[in-house]
Amino acid sequence: MNTMNTILSGALLMTVSSASYAVAAGGPNCGWGNLLFKGATGIPSHVVAVTTNGTTGNNTFGITSGTNGCDASGKLTYGGRDMVQVSAIMDEFSEDVARGHGEALDTVAVMIGIQQGDRVAFSKALHENFTSIFTSENVTAEDAMLSVNEIMKSNRQLAKYSV
Repeated sequence: MNTMNTILSGALLMTVSSASYAVAAGGPNCGWGNLLFKGATGIPSHVVAVTTNGTTGNNTFGITSGTNGCDASGKLTYGGRDMVQVSAIMDEFSEDVARGHGEALDTVAVMIGIQQGDRVAFSKALHENFTSIFTSENVTAEDAMLSVNEIMKSNRQLAKYSV
């Protein structure tokens, strides 16, 4: 996979993840999109409702002001798949972790939400724990990311990013 594919894969995953999150923020009734398409079902209705909410910014206003059917008192939840799907860039990711730097490693850091100031520590921690992450040639992306999460949990600087 070339550099452009890696970047596009990361951007796509971030976009899909952001859309999934936008549905839950402020509650299930939050935003004009939900009002306009009240009672509608199916993917097209949900996509247009979320798009309406996102493009007009009314979710943000509703959440901060307590209007538009929004309520910020509950816990945010996510019922979908994990946001970080490394399987598409697994080979590049393992090579970058072995080197301690690279575009796939940066993409995963961005997808996890590692702030710029913590990315050197993230790269270093993963590099130093390469054999804990990639325990065999056949390690799955899911297992690798579980190991990455455990490494972050045990690192004082990175623990805030662990699940």
